[in-house]
Amino acid sequence: MFRRIFYFFSYLGKPPWDTGISPPELMDFLDEHPPGQSLDLGCGTGTNAITMAQRGWKVSGIDFMPKAIRHARRKTQQAGLQIDYQVGDVTQFNPSTGPFDLILDIGCFHNLSPQAKKTYQSKLSQWLAPGATFLLYGFLRNNSEVGFGICSADLASFSNFLNLVSRTDSTDRNHPSSWLQYTSPGTDL
Repeated sequence: MFRRIFYFFSYLGKPPWDTGISPPELMDFLDEHPPGQSLDLGCGTGTNAITMAQRGWKVSGIDFMPKAIRHARRKTQQAGLQIDYQVGDVTQFNPSTGPFDLILDIGCFHNLSPQAKKTYQSKLSQWLAPGATFLLYGFLRNNSEVGFGICSADLASFSNFLNLVSRTDSTDRNHPSSWLQYTSPGTDL
């Protein structure tokens, strides 16, 4: 509940994470892969969804903050693009499209409770097309720490159904953080 209140008040102004610029990790991916269907989990005001749509991707986005989605829809309309935005909880989301060739999560998963993370991972495995990419960014924490963040146990559970392609650790606003790129298993033809 505290996190929901935090985000509500953050979106009354301009949240510090809402830079209006897509990160280089996403841009590099888009430069190297042909367009397909994508899903932006925790899409906020739509910056990354719009970037993907401008590159020819068919994009869906979800965020639990109605104000963020209203802003995303306004920005998308001004850009002359079509993006399917929904207000909702990612753990209860049932997309009308998919499976997805790319799923992007910048700061959504790391905010979930342990039980919600399990539900998210179960749904994620269903949403990804064979050979699809999952780009995940989040703050890191130790397994013994309580609170938000991605711990090694979370990463281990992703390895149950995804292949880790790359991991880049850094620091963001004095928090250890990481960019992770996973692929889902492909099909054997």
